[in-house]
Amino acid sequence: MTLTNAKSTMRQAMSAWRRALDGEARQAAAHGLVATMQAEKPFAVPCTVSGFWPIKDEIDIKPLLVDLRGAGCRLALPVVQGRGQRLLFRVWQPGDRLEPGVFGTLQPSADHEAIEPDALLVPLLACDREGWRLGYGGGFYDRTIEALRRKQEITAVGVGFDGQAVDEVPHGPDDQRLDWLLTDRRASAFV
Repeated sequence: MTLTNAKSTMRQAMSAWRRALDGEARQAAAHGLVATMQAEKPFAVPCTVSGFWPIKDEIDIKPLLVDLRGAGCRLALPVVQGRGQRLLFRVWQPGDRLEPGVFGTLQPSADHEAIEPDALLVPLLACDREGWRLGYGGGFYDRTIEALRRKQEITAVGVGFDGQAVDEVPHGPDDQRLDWLLTDRRASAFV
């Protein structure tokens, strides 16, 4: 099986798994993320953190973002600049209006300052015990993490439901490993 086929198969399976979660499990997971972050601290707070506005059936990290803001973090959300490009991050705080972006995302408007984060909260479909992440296939986070790591020290934290932790994620030379996995039940550091 090719790398592309292996990733596609896993994307389909993990997407179906995530869609099957009920509302109660989703709400509990959103609050579990906050508790896990407070207990495990995958990065130093306060700092500049990029989050993401959840789309589709991604885990709801909004309570986590509110908690990080309350702890003194400066927050940003990603903006897709175009195919084949890295993400841009614009300052955002809870209560700020968002505008439609691509792929069903919401993002801060162009009048918000662009900043570089110290820590990135990265959405995922799956993550394995070595820190390999499966996303939607656009490569935006891989390009962004690679570009940021060339310029500065960052902490890339994959965020998802605990059931998204799997034994092995197919990966290739363009994929970037995460530094941490943060779920509603655990945080794992990758060496």
